[in-house]
Amino acid sequence: MLKGTRVYLCALERDDLPYLMKWRNQKEFRKHFREYRELNSDMQNSWFEKKVLGDSGTIMFAIRSVEDDELLGCCGLCYINWVHRNSDLSLYIGKDYAYIDDVGYAEESCRLLFDYGFLELGLEKIWSELYEFDEKKLSLYQKFGMQIDGILRKQYYYEGKWWDSKILSILRDEWERRRENID
Repeated sequence: MLKGTRVYLCALERDDLPYLMKWRNQKEFRKHFREYRELNSDMQNSWFEKKVLGDSGTIMFAIRSVEDDELLGCCGLCYINWVHRNSDLSLYIGKDYAYIDDVGYAEESCRLLFDYGFLELGLEKIWSELYEFDEKKLSLYQKFGMQIDGILRKQYYYEGKWWDSKILSILRDEWERRRENID
């Protein structure tokens, strides 16, 4: 378990899956994910079995409230490359269908993931791919010092329009210099 002041990150449980599926199937959420299709329980269970339980390159967490253990969202490190020491960051807050909330759950979860990835797992880089309309997550990640490494032009087709993807990353030494100064 990774514990902050408002949230803690713990292993995902099978009982969490219906909540994750409900949140991910919201149109306003789904547009932010690589999996564009609506999920059914078989797809959700298959992801849990193959990725969460069976893939050493995926470490996923339930985001829970310290106050009352309420499930707030999901986050993790995906596509971990243990040789090159990098990982993709995955994060969303399902509570109140926030996606990225304004009360600090996503922010604290992100901080806990960076500490875990860099300080415990020894990763050198954490990266993420965001679609250009994902301004809330872009703002959050840039607050932590993630920089735009590149843009994949016309990478995503949504609602009749092509959108670019932004690839962001932060390196371990950048995180170590910034971590104490982040509000």
